[in-house]
Amino acid sequence: MADNPPLVPSYGSASLADLTPSLLAALGVGGQNVLRLEPAERVCLFLVDGLGAELLRAHPDRAPFLTAATGRTLTAGFPATTVTSLCSLGTGIPPGEHGMVGLTLAVPGTRHVFNCLRWTLPGGLVMDPLQWQPATTVYQRATAAGIASSYVAPAEFEGTGLTEAVYRGVRYLPADSVDERVERARAALAEPRAHVTVYYGDLDAAGHMTGWGSEEWLRQLEIVDSMAERLAAALPPGSVLYVTADHGMVNVTEKIDAESVPELAAGVAMLGGEARARHVYAEPGAAGDVLDAWRAILAGRAWVVPRQEAVESGWFGPRVSADWLGRIGDVVAVPYADLAITAPSRHPIEALFTGYHGSMTAAEQHVPLLEVSSR
Repeated sequence: MADNPPLVPSYGSASLADLTPSLLAALGVGGQNVLRLEPAERVCLFLVDGLGAELLRAHPDRAPFLTAATGRTLTAGFPATTVTSLCSLGTGIPPGEHGMVGLTLAVPGTRHVFNCLRWTLPGGLVMDPLQWQPATTVYQRATAAGIASSYVAPAEFEGTGLTEAVYRGVRYLPADSVDERVERARAALAEPRAHVTVYYGDLDAAGHMTGWGSEEWLRQLEIVDSMAERLAAALPPGSVLYVTADHGMVNVTEKIDAESVPELAAGVAMLGGEARARHVYAEPGAAGDVLDAWRAILAGRAWVVPRQEAVESGWFGPRVSADWLGRIGDVVAVPYADLAITAPSRHPIEALFTGYHGSMTAAEQHVPLLEVSSR
């Protein structure tokens, strides 16, 4: 591992968990402004799912507005996936503290794996968002401080478990089309001391199915660029638009089915995480053998470590709450080669993807933080 170290997120200095507290500080709410954002009367955060910094730099001709914006690079957090990043943004704390440490996670004390994106458990069981993610959100802090905090996103996400877990305290403004989202944002920004977040997810969807850099992905990038320009034009005086993403992406050239390779299946009770950031939950007493087997099969292609090493290496942040340790796999397997570790019987659609994310490579970790100001 020393010859190819992971890009451990820059928690506390340049990560997504540092962004929203800095935005609130810029709006005059108490707290640390780690990113040293300039004061503003209103802030609009345009969150583009899957817009990695390296991906954007590779296609400046398709995104001239974003390319011309003032910018820097942040790290997403580990794993570099939507549920983890949204929770880091929503709470302003790293994954090890908010507990959303992966896409699919073991529910400690059970033999169930919980899908944090779809908010589903097997057998019709339900999960209370406040129980799964109890930390106070930045939107609750903003509302308490008199900030008009709004979230503009598709109607289908309103009231879902994930939304309730990471966006508590926000005013949800449902809007499906690009035009609707721009107009909703414009109206919300008319309020004094407004804090508006606008979400767009179709770039990520295109990347998963056809790969980043594909023609479909590039068409989506053009839509994102135009949308950012329109949001900037909607800013009242004294406002600023920030554009960021939840993760980047890689196109894989190799897939390994963890369910059909006997060495990878032996001793495994449950498989969690996702294809680029696997949580492997071992049967009692089998963790050492599982670690050895996964290291042997994935040598030269993935970082494979026991839970304690992942925690002590700061992958999930400076500290991991004892309450969340059981959500982390006994073994954590994170590809750095262009490899996806799939589980087709559990996640058949994911197994068909071209583009993936989750790991600690630069292409997946680095996200832009672009600024357009009307101050």
